[in-house]
Amino acid sequence: MYRADEHRTKSMKSFLYRKKWCELIQNGVKPEELSRLSCQIAYSFLDHYLKDCRYEASYIDLLCEMMTFTNDPEYNNPGARALFSIIVERLCDDFEELQTETYNRLMTHVISYCRHVPQGKELDTRLKEFDLFSPEDFYHRNKCIRNNNNSLSDKQTVHKILLLSRVTIGADVAITSIIIQRLRKMFPKAQIVLMGDNKLGEVYGGNRKILLRHVNYSKKGGLIERLSSWHHVLDIIADETKSCFSEAFMLIDPDSRLSQLGILPLVSLDRYFFFDSRTDTAFNQKLSMPELTNAWMNHLTGEDNFCYPKVWIPEAYLKNARVLINTLRERGIKKCIVINFGVGGNPRKQVGLRFEENLLLTLLKEPQTAILLDKGFGEQELAHSHSLLRSVENYGYAVAHICLGETVPEHIRRGGIIGIESSIGEMAALIANCNEFIGYDSACQHIAAATGTPCITIFAGSNNMRFIRRWSAHGPGTCNIVHVDTLSNPSIIDVNDIIVRVMHTREMRCHLNEAL
Repeated sequence: MYRADEHRTKSMKSFLYRKKWCELIQNGVKPEELSRLSCQIAYSFLDHYLKDCRYEASYIDLLCEMMTFTNDPEYNNPGARALFSIIVERLCDDFEELQTETYNRLMTHVISYCRHVPQGKELDTRLKEFDLFSPEDFYHRNKCIRNNNNSLSDKQTVHKILLLSRVTIGADVAITSIIIQRLRKMFPKAQIVLMGDNKLGEVYGGNRKILLRHVNYSKKGGLIERLSSWHHVLDIIADETKSCFSEAFMLIDPDSRLSQLGILPLVSLDRYFFFDSRTDTAFNQKLSMPELTNAWMNHLTGEDNFCYPKVWIPEAYLKNARVLINTLRERGIKKCIVINFGVGGNPRKQVGLRFEENLLLTLLKEPQTAILLDKGFGEQELAHSHSLLRSVENYGYAVAHICLGETVPEHIRRGGIIGIESSIGEMAALIANCNEFIGYDSACQHIAAATGTPCITIFAGSNNMRFIRRWSAHGPGTCNIVHVDTLSNPSIIDVNDIIVRVMHTREMRCHLNEAL
């Protein structure tokens, strides 16, 4: 009787939303209405969770239903965006044990739902191959992963190291590049196979000892589409290990989206090494992600060692970048600053157009300075960059637009700003050859840190101190942040105050370098 009442109470909490959902189905679903309803449900789930950590399963069931009722991406993607951007990111960005456990429960819930819909037939079949039949099976496996005392020794025979990408370039630079370096030292003869996006070739392609196997993970795709990346990973693992004895390979999972942060199985647990990067109990809470990765590798290998993040940029990109920088220096430019205002589709990380414009104008007042502005990707970022460049030009500064590899226009002499449309590898090459980097929290700050280029990150979009510490750039050069609270009350943000802090940080860095 109690369980029936409890189930009825839970269902009532999502009744209003289910009624709205049924009305949408009856009247004809419109994508904008579906997106609005998905967000309302996701935020309502968080309302209950934030108050007293209550997990309201009926909201997740309804979201799952909305994400799988059709194969049309226009209609199933809005629910997936709400689930991942509103609920999953909030749980994962807190770096707390309770939120990690809740994420594991949530994703087990979602996967268990998806395996029973028509589109989830392959998912169900492959989960059964790993003896995962129920949520309890997932829970037991997850517990085993986090209690796994597997260790590595240089006396082991390892012919192949399989490594999952973190999916985003910045996280791969900050985390997987360290794992690669540490394992290369321990197993110099082993082949390293990195599974991830083709863009990784632009920052890792200069290292011929890394074999990149392409796996697409759509961060903006639907639920089934995101989960289907796991099938591709399993196929690659089967292909790469078909000629290996089981004890001759290992798989490193750095908390990857390809495995949904360890929820989806890949290999037997004795060959599986999982970096639980979200827990707050494993290592010191003050560590940045590169420091945390090294601490985990020390624990795994029994060696007290340290590697900074690293990129292996293809020589073709580096050559074009050197030509551009050298041309500017021959024309009297003494300081080249790369600036990136991209936020990866997360507007919370952005301070705003007025701040960006004033920062560019302030930096250009310094004599013999050239700014290389990364125009970004997609129509929205390109339009934003062009607006900035027009504004700077209206103030009388020299402005140019080029792609890397093109000739720098003659009117750029002794100062000015160049808008550059480039790939991530080309931008990495420019960062590696410039004097400093300034930008928002993005992949470029981690690339700057990895190349030893002094960098300042305008860290907005989060007031969680542990998140900021975890994802601050860390490298052999000077890495600083200027934090901006864009969440509490954006209307009172003082743009000039932020710029003064940026300039003060740069001045302090110069004094420190002179003292050394």
